[in-house]
Amino acid sequence: MSDETIETGTAGEATYKVAAGELRQFIERMERLEAEKKDISEQQKEVMAEAKARGYDTKVMRKVIALRKREPDDIAEEEAVLEMYKEALGMT
Repeated sequence: MSDETIETGTAGEATYKVAAGELRQFIERMERLEAEKKDISEQQKEVMAEAKARGYDTKVMRKVIALRKREPDDIAEEEAVLEMYKEALGMT
């Protein structure tokens, strides 16, 4: 990696300097992370496809996963409000 510092054009009074090697490292790290993210996304799709093939409702599974990330008090509050709204609309 080069430790070369490149001075760029000015914007008003400011002059911008870029450390080319450091910038390259950041860009390459982000590219690797994007590739890893894509791989993980593909694995998640495979897991859901397998679950669906075995008869599980993947839409409900996704809701359960989202619920597990939340605080129990928040879930309880939301469910109480939902019940109240359903009662008000005659849906119970």
